[in-house]
Amino acid sequence: MAEPGAHAPRNDPGPSDTELWGRAVAGDPERFGELFDRHATAIYNFCFRRTADWTAAEDLMSTTFLHAWRRRAEVRFAGDSVLPWLYGIAANLTRRHARGLGRRRAALARLPDASIEPDLAEDVVRRLDDGRRMREVLATIRSLPGSEQELLALCVWQGLSYEEAAVALDVPVGTVRSRLSRARARLRRTLAEPVEPGGDAEGDPAGTGRRNRSEA
Repeated sequence: MAEPGAHAPRNDPGPSDTELWGRAVAGDPERFGELFDRHATAIYNFCFRRTADWTAAEDLMSTTFLHAWRRRAEVRFAGDSVLPWLYGIAANLTRRHARGLGRRRAALARLPDASIEPDLAEDVVRRLDDGRRMREVLATIRSLPGSEQELLALCVWQGLSYEEAAVALDVPVGTVRSRLSRARARLRRTLAEPVEPGGDAEGDPAGTGRRNRSEA
């Protein structure tokens, strides 16, 4: 599957998103499957970058497309692309996931400790390392307001334009510009502060988490 991107060029572009969506709604479910294949990796990586959890990202990606189909009458396109609208659904789901995770952690904290036998398979170790690095990045990103966190993820990591991010979050383009400007300024100030002992000074927040789902 291709690397995520708002409008990554393809040698054979085929039908546009609007065409595929129209055919799917008209009763051709295989066309919705084509939309899934076209955009699943982008949504998957976005969800990981918001959760630092590959398993949760897989579930959220699937749920995003399920919600998209259930809300198909509400679809909004950016040009001929449905991807920004899908990002908006994914952003709402990751917020809901974060709230639920907080409640589950609070409940687990009240339970006795249980010993867990570690699984040292190579893929598991790689996933744990990816998750650790992403949590370190998110620890910095989470110093920003939630609306600015989402814009950084959409515009910086996922490559959306201001107009596409506005569609994703259902806000004016001017709001996207001002929020993103504030987010970048705050993040620069945060990253300029001295690194605490044990910190990871070599991380690359803009690239962490970019991964094809076939590798997960």
